[in-house]
Amino acid sequence: MIVHPQFDPIALRLGPLAIRWYGLMYLAGFVVGLMLGRYRATRRPDLGWTLKDVDDLLFFAVIGVVLGGRLGYVLFYKLGDYLRDPIHIFYVWEGGMSFHGGFLGVIIAMAYFAWRRHKHWFAVTDFIAPLVPPGLGFGRIGNFINAELWGRPTNLPWAVVFPNVDELGRHPSQLYEFALEGVLLFVILWLFSAKRRPLGAVSGLFLVGYGTVRFIVEFSREPDSFLGFLALGLTMGQWLSLPMIVAGIIVLVWAYRRKSSIFSDPL
Repeated sequence: MIVHPQFDPIALRLGPLAIRWYGLMYLAGFVVGLMLGRYRATRRPDLGWTLKDVDDLLFFAVIGVVLGGRLGYVLFYKLGDYLRDPIHIFYVWEGGMSFHGGFLGVIIAMAYFAWRRHKHWFAVTDFIAPLVPPGLGFGRIGNFINAELWGRPTNLPWAVVFPNVDELGRHPSQLYEFALEGVLLFVILWLFSAKRRPLGAVSGLFLVGYGTVRFIVEFSREPDSFLGFLALGLTMGQWLSLPMIVAGIIVLVWAYRRKSSIFSDPL
């Protein structure tokens, strides 16, 4: 078994300012997403995506991720606690972000961006979908550095002991999610979007892909102590992932069955 090194969550101190690894991981995810987006725009300028479009798109995405992720955590996970002490909703440095909330925030932000730029909503989501997994991967690295969102007990050779939790060997579920959400999903979406696909197909595949890998990884992840297991022995993460899978299948079927030959932006 491997003992977690208990990294200092603060990467750098500048006087009273503390820069945390988790924040740096978010920043790295946004920077990589921006670079990939600008790469796509410059490689195929005929698609109508300017560098300014990409910059503005990522700006709106950042707002959607931060606001949606925080509010999603409040609503999905600890609504009662925050209702008793609403001011703590703004204490983002204490942690507490939800992917599913961030996802909804991005959906709203992308709808607003599409409306402002007179683009089809699915053309926008198809463009940004392959840019998302690297950010998810960096976020999971941040979770591992912080020794949070640990896995369930296991006797596997690569089990990790988190001293801040107990002395049991546990699944490094954060690293599983890094590999599946951050690396595998990126490769699948990047290769899939390299060819012309029906409008909405890339977005649908993202929904199915993320929902599926998250649902699977949750079997190795310790459920939140304040929630535990929910109906049918599933976790909150699994219940929130199921609608994503269903929605993704619907979008994929719609994309490939519609009569119009409008295609998504290829790489």
